Amino acid sequence: MDLGLLRIEPGPMTPTFGWSLDFTGPRRLATALSLCLALATFGIPSAAAAYSPATDPNSMFSTTAYTGAQAWWAAGFTGKGVDVALIDSGVSPVDGLNSPGKIVYGPDLSLESQASNLTNLDTFGHGTFMAGLIAGRDATLTPPYDQAPATAYRGMAPDARILSVKVATADGGTDVSQVIAAISWVVQHRRDNGLNIRVLNLSYGTNSSQYYGFDPLAYAVEQAWDAGIVVVAAAGNSGYQTKGSSPALANPAYDKRIIAVGASDSMGTASLSDDVVPDFSAASKTGSARKPDFVAPGVHIQGLRVPNSYIDTRSGVTLLDDRFMRGSGTSESAAITSGAAALILDKFPNATPEQVKRLLTTYAFDLPLVGSNGREGNGELQIGDMVSALLPVAVSTTAPGTGTGTLEGARGSDHLTRDGVVLSGERDIFGQPFNSTAMAVLEAAGNSWSGGTWNGSVWTGSSWSGNS
Repeated sequence: MDLGLLRIEPGPMTPTFGWSLDFTGPRRLATALSLCLALATFGIPSAAAAYSPATDPNSMFSTTAYTGAQAWWAAGFTGKGVDVALIDSGVSPVDGLNSPGKIVYGPDLSLESQASNLTNLDTFGHGTFMAGLIAGRDATLTPPYDQAPATAYRGMAPDARILSVKVATADGGTDVSQVIAAISWVVQHRRDNGLNIRVLNLSYGTNSSQYYGFDPLAYAVEQAWDAGIVVVAAAGNSGYQTKGSSPALANPAYDKRIIAVGASDSMGTASLSDDVVPDFSAASKTGSARKPDFVAPGVHIQGLRVPNSYIDTRSGVTLLDDRFMRGSGTSESAAITSGAAALILDKFPNATPEQVKRLLTTYAFDLPLVGSNGREGNGELQIGDMVSALLPVAVSTTAPGTGTGTLEGARGSDHLTRDGVVLSGERDIFGQPFNSTAMAVLEAAGNSWSGGTWNGSVWTGSSWSGNS
């Protein structure tokens, strides 16, 4: 499972990391992960070059302006009442995410759940970055947010809440079985304790070549979609595939039913006409292959730091000041889109996922410099004019999946190791046998979780309060 769909600026690729897993000892949820982090050669700017969001074309001030989010704020739609589930590396309550009730913590399904000082917190630095793009807001800000100064930090949907389900450790690692369990938990608990989970952000994926109609991870996101949750997945950072039969998009973004988002590059200007799709953004030249539904800002984006997290301490990372850093990748693009979906659902609380997808694809801006090669999908995310739109009729024509494929196929090339032995085949993170057909039946019925038990193992507590 690749949490490396966040790229921390240009540079050499990091290697595959391996973690050991003790199947017979205390509960340890660890994994092997192929990271796709690219590092810049920049450090913290000097005081003479203080960071200015107003002049940064890739700040969230600029991004919310040119995507049209600020037009929604001006119209009174800020994401209020919409909860966005973020299955990731956890979220730390840094400035911009520390307003009362901004973050609601679901179960911690990561290895770090055993350490009380790390439970739910983001030791990797990825989840917090994504949460800020989706729904960040400085605690002192009050509406109208479009009138706030450029220095005030605002995500796309500043009044939405984040429901955080942590699956990854400080190395950014998670197994596909953990993510399937987390998605199922979100679906079953989407209305618990005053929750209103309408969006699910997945800023990572695997390089699975298994047909999405059979894939267990793809099936899990389809269950969320069918439960009324808009699923937004990062297309991946594998680049433009000109040949070959394997899917170019990451799993689960390659599932045609959900929303798959590639990255766009503003080229440092406020104009859309010169925007391009960066080389890393996944897409395929093959006519019948799955393309991104559209692209969204994903280059040099300003985001929230978690001081001393894995990403934050990487040599050469572009730190803008003591709060912010830059990141590039389809991770950011997915998160920005998830925030846009929350704005739409604020205005249209009864909209179906298909209707939200139809609005986003219909209003996407066709990039004149990209051409008809499938890299941009329907165009670049643009929601400003959409604020006055009516809700369209939209029904999916894509057949639902079965989920009866293999867990091993869903993993792609990322595997766990135990004393040098690869965890492969139909076993989950605990080493329990995984029957995809039986699990699909439980997921379809909405009861794959029984209290804190999933697939025969106790993963978390038997009750959940929904505390922030």
